[in-house]
Amino acid sequence: MTVTRFRDSARYWRTPLLPGADLVTAEYRDHAFTPHWHDAYTIPVIEAGAECYDYRGTHYVAEAGSVPVINPGELHTGARAVEAGWRYRVMYVPVDFIHDLATDISGRVQPLPWFEPGVIRDPVLADRLRRAHHLLEENAADPLAAEAALLDALSMLLVRYGRTRAAAQSAGSDDNRVATMKDCLTGDLTAPLTLAQLADAVGLSPFHAARLFAQTTGLPPHAWRNQVRLQRSLAPLRAGTSVADVAAASGFTDQSHFTRHFRRMFGVPPGRWQGV
Repeated sequence: MTVTRFRDSARYWRTPLLPGADLVTAEYRDHAFTPHWHDAYTIPVIEAGAECYDYRGTHYVAEAGSVPVINPGELHTGARAVEAGWRYRVMYVPVDFIHDLATDISGRVQPLPWFEPGVIRDPVLADRLRRAHHLLEENAADPLAAEAALLDALSMLLVRYGRTRAAAQSAGSDDNRVATMKDCLTGDLTAPLTLAQLADAVGLSPFHAARLFAQTTGLPPHAWRNQVRLQRSLAPLRAGTSVADVAAASGFTDQSHFTRHFRRMFGVPPGRWQGV
């Protein structure tokens, strides 16, 4: 029996019916996503094949018909779990939209919704998410139907699986040190920065500063900084700024360096992102 293999292909797009969101229709086989995060809720539905990913210290496999939700700011990977690869539809939904929807559903202000790690296996939810995504992709020929399907799908996700994350304990000295290091790393993304400078800012040795940062964020300081650079590059790319100029303004050494990291995170080169 011949097994059809998926090809590495992705289309990112936007719709006024879901302001600020990025949506993608994609299939992958050879591409593997390195550890990264998104500022939005990542809400995929696997249409065919299977994807595997590491998330919060556990390895998961999401097969066709499943919904592997990732919370905003959470480090995760992505790769094929079967020889053929996988095909999926994804909504990257802004935090404010999900928060406001949760408040509307309950009738009172809600804490920020949180989804437990793991693969959601709910055929009804998967079908509704797939239908909403498809209607939005059709360029909303019937915007009333598309928006109703979107709210129906996301409301079901929140009602069935939305939780409240346990309140964090009061920040200790290590939390404050990590916050200070993050401020140093993001203050000027184009400025050279050494590990010694980062360590001096928090009163630690370079070894202990690097270890504390990696233990807390899941990435070493330089990799975490590159993630921030990539996230901040999206808006100027959409605005039509050249890839070379965005690369320079984001603090990458050159355009090829920027393109390589961008492709690893988003599955497409930055030039494909422009015009989204």
